Amino acid sequence: MKRKLLITGLLLTAGLKLISAPIDLLSPDKKIKVSVDLKNRITYSVTFNGDALLSDSYLQLNLDKQKLGADPKLIKKSFSTVNTTSHPVVPFKSSTVINNYNLLRLDFKNNFSVEFRAYNDGIAYRFITGKKDSIIVNDEDAHFNFVDNVEASYLETDNFKTSYELLYAKKDLGKVNKSNMSVLPILFDNKKYKIMLSEADLYDYPCLLLKATGDKSMDAIFPKNPIEFGPDGDRSVKLVKEASYIAKTNGTRSFPWRFLVITDKDKQLVETEMVYNLSTPNQLKDTQWIKPGQVTWEWWHNAYVYGVDFKSGYNQDTYKYYIDFASKNGIPYILMDEGWAKTTLNPFEPNPTINLQELIAYGKQKNVKIVLWFTWLAVENNFNVFETLEKWGIAGVKIDFMERNDQWMVNYYTRVAKEAAKHHILVDFHGAFKPAGLEVAYPNVLSYEGVVGMEQNIGGGFATPNNNVFLPFLRNTVGPMDYTPGAMRSGHPKDYRANWHNVMSVGTRAHQLALYVVFTSGFQMLADNPFNYNKEPEATEFITSVPVTWDDTKVLDASVGEYIAVAKRKGEKWFVGAMTNNKKRDITINTDFLKKGVTYKITLIKDGVNADFQAMDFKKIVKEIKSGEAVTISMVEDGGYVARIEPVK
Repeated sequence: MKRKLLITGLLLTAGLKLISAPIDLLSPDKKIKVSVDLKNRITYSVTFNGDALLSDSYLQLNLDKQKLGADPKLIKKSFSTVNTTSHPVVPFKSSTVINNYNLLRLDFKNNFSVEFRAYNDGIAYRFITGKKDSIIVNDEDAHFNFVDNVEASYLETDNFKTSYELLYAKKDLGKVNKSNMSVLPILFDNKKYKIMLSEADLYDYPCLLLKATGDKSMDAIFPKNPIEFGPDGDRSVKLVKEASYIAKTNGTRSFPWRFLVITDKDKQLVETEMVYNLSTPNQLKDTQWIKPGQVTWEWWHNAYVYGVDFKSGYNQDTYKYYIDFASKNGIPYILMDEGWAKTTLNPFEPNPTINLQELIAYGKQKNVKIVLWFTWLAVENNFNVFETLEKWGIAGVKIDFMERNDQWMVNYYTRVAKEAAKHHILVDFHGAFKPAGLEVAYPNVLSYEGVVGMEQNIGGGFATPNNNVFLPFLRNTVGPMDYTPGAMRSGHPKDYRANWHNVMSVGTRAHQLALYVVFTSGFQMLADNPFNYNKEPEATEFITSVPVTWDDTKVLDASVGEYIAVAKRKGEKWFVGAMTNNKKRDITINTDFLKKGVTYKITLIKDGVNADFQAMDFKKIVKEIKSGEAVTISMVEDGGYVARIEPVK
């Protein structure tokens, strides 16, 4: 009888294990719940306000000898709460960031763990391994399964070789091309909630991309690790051979966070600090030398300046002209892009038409520093260039044409950031994948491209208001963005003409000005010809007054892919920027973000009365305003609005 009872007890114990309840993790405000289930794999579901968003999503790390997450054996689970405050070295959104989350850590047999974090605005998870030796990661399973049908806003590519300069598509997930993939970030909309997916703390590991695998699901896909290269011109290399695995890495490490920003308010997508909070903190002891700022840029108009008494081009007189313009307008940097060097292969030899040392000295007299452009290949083949640039007195580098997202290239970004920091060099990654936290650990990284920006308007009008109004909610949400705004020739799409001598932007003049407030970059370019800025002093004065870092960011009104109105503060001054897509729009905002009892002066530039057909028409108004006053922002199609609000002294 006793033996029969014992067997029954064992069966009951086994049955309890099979039907064990999920492990729940709540956000601090208890609105978001992650439920983790441990059966034959690690699965999880997510609810928001009690509504089911994801179910039967799963994660697994497939090593060459083990599949971490398959038939998981839990050893220990622990919960903790974190609520800290930090101050970013480069405050792209806010000078004070709160990091408040609840943590679930699950320790498993075979020396690995999985951590989940629940924030008030989303969730994140990552693998942690404790292997003694190096490990080979064959693949990683990251399956995202939505409960309801969702519409995806995404960037589609058929190739891992990509600069991420892609236009946003918007389709029901079930209609997304299952043969192609999307780079991150990607946004899902179930008509009640928005869910943005991306990654953070990316080191020694390839970028995550996604493929649609069903009407309601997407799976991770990664580039394989390259192991042999061949020549491919002066800008890159050809991948000759790839490994069968995606990464070979340290056995004891944490892996990148996969995170979801979850909200019923579109504005929260813009305000989130998820990437910052999930990333390795600042690794530099000395950061006083890191000075974000605006930059003149000559390449967009091919260094063709006019209204001058010298022949323009990539030469000494032209660059002195840029330095003079920058100095006059309080712009701390000029960029010398492709054309400054004799060849793209040698980062040490300037074009014979340029005396670089004289330009550096001239700029120093005018309080203007120089940023130089290089191909990534030239830097890789001359990695001592940062030491030379420091000796010369160069402030920063723009590194271009990486256009890959495999483990080797991810490591290249890290090596550049570290070596550049060692020599007090600022970095702008062009031809780049999206940010994923490197700029937090190495704040000398001030910007990345990875976006359809204004350079695309040389050969075609791709940087349109319709695409621009996706960027604050997606690409710029995950990090700084080198869009290169500042066009002084504006046209509606039907009026746009491709031309490298008289380059145009698509959208109204007020839309173009709004980019400086709405978009974020530590190196914020002025893309147009100094002659055109000098001809438009009202617009130029406003542009050069806009900071590139902020103490506070508040989204006043927003709808993904439709419009946005945002207020940003630097010290006592507030800047408001608004823009719309190809639909005219009236927005009424409340100025209760201003201090009560203080009289402010508002200097605003809005679409002119004729901006609906002449995109360059704008109206400047200066008046007084107090906290709580309603402001109506009227925008024509492709339009915009900007304002500077400062206390009356």
